[in-house]
Amino acid sequence: MGGPDPAVAAVRFAVRRLLDAVQPREHVAVACSGGTDSLALAAATAHVAQRRGVVVHGFVVDHGLQADSAEVAAKAAAQLSALGIVARVLPVRVEGPGGPEAAARRARYAALLDARPDPDCVVLLGHTLDDQAETVLLGLGRGSGARSIAGMRALDPPWGRPLLGVRRGTTRAACAALGLDPWEDPHNLDPAFTRVRLRREALPLLENVLHGGVAEALARTAAQVREDGEALDELAAALLLRAEDGRELEVSELAQAHAAVRRRALRAWLLAGGVTEVTDAHLRSVDALVGKWRGQGGVALPGGLVAERAHGRLHLDLGGSGSERLNP
Repeated sequence: MGGPDPAVAAVRFAVRRLLDAVQPREHVAVACSGGTDSLALAAATAHVAQRRGVVVHGFVVDHGLQADSAEVAAKAAAQLSALGIVARVLPVRVEGPGGPEAAARRARYAALLDARPDPDCVVLLGHTLDDQAETVLLGLGRGSGARSIAGMRALDPPWGRPLLGVRRGTTRAACAALGLDPWEDPHNLDPAFTRVRLRREALPLLENVLHGGVAEALARTAAQVREDGEALDELAAALLLRAEDGRELEVSELAQAHAAVRRRALRAWLLAGGVTEVTDAHLRSVDALVGKWRGQGGVALPGGLVAERAHGRLHLDLGGSGSERLNP
């Protein structure tokens, strides 16, 4: 008797490799929209984890953004149950700043965290190599820096993304081979969403102009940048440890470091100090208090904080106006 379909085997291998790294003892969870990628992931996880005696939980988040969302969620949950997965539908309210995509993402991730059966349970997400390529391309286009170009991590507890090396076509073929019936999200065809235009227009054009292999090249770039970033983060953490004096930083210690390492250390310090968001402009202005010091005033930051230099040290204070305007 032959083995499984090649696409099914590829998805199962990807899941097996991640679970080997995680070594779940009792539970593992899968976020499933009912779409091709997450449904293929759920089926593979059921096959791999259940043979290890691990209970698989399937969470279907109902964002309530479409008229038939409850029906779609119920169908996805039914398919998960048929795979032997403990399935739950998680209704959420999508609200807050940043537009519907960002609000839906926040609501989804919060619901998935709350639904886990225990704090150590890893939640598997169905992001593929294609999603990684789109993420890198978005980061490049927006000039968001190395962290954005580094894309998504395969393992970023509590999140796991086993399929970052698997193409979307493979998950589609796996679903077909297993007789699964994926849901096609109409939002994936709506050109009002930037990622949809990247997927349907920009990436195909790049593939044509550069004669193929663009998605894989972008994913490789993400891996390389991520490795470099991890090395810089280690250097920055060591620098921060040397420079910290209570809640302040010794400028003399910071000034000796390379600017790239210093800015990473400053970013970590600002976030730990309560700054709610650190843009490149904010970070460079704070770095100028070290590398381009000319007696300038403090830098107003998100969260109503101000970074200031006094007596050879950097410190954070509450700003009087809560403004986010940068000093020139």
